[in-house]
Amino acid sequence: METKVLQIEGMSCAHCRRAVAEALRELEGVSSVEVDLEGGKATVSYDPAQVTEAALQAAVEEAGYTVVAG
Repeated sequence: METKVLQIEGMSCAHCRRAVAEALRELEGVSSVEVDLEGGKATVSYDPAQVTEAALQAAVEEAGYTVVAG
C-alpha cells in the first residue's frame, strides 16, 4: 500500500468532499480516502499494482475538480 496526498482546487462544501471521496473510492485498488475540505486535499491509500497516480488524478478531475499537486 502507498499513500498519496492530492491538493485539490474547487472544493467548497460537504457535497464537494463527498463527490471527491466517492470518485476515488470507485477505483479498484483504493483502500481508503480522507478528504480535508478546509485544507483542500485528499489523502488516498492505494495499491500501486492496481491503480496509478494518474488514475487518481483523473478520477478527481472527472468529478469536476482540479488537482494542483500530488
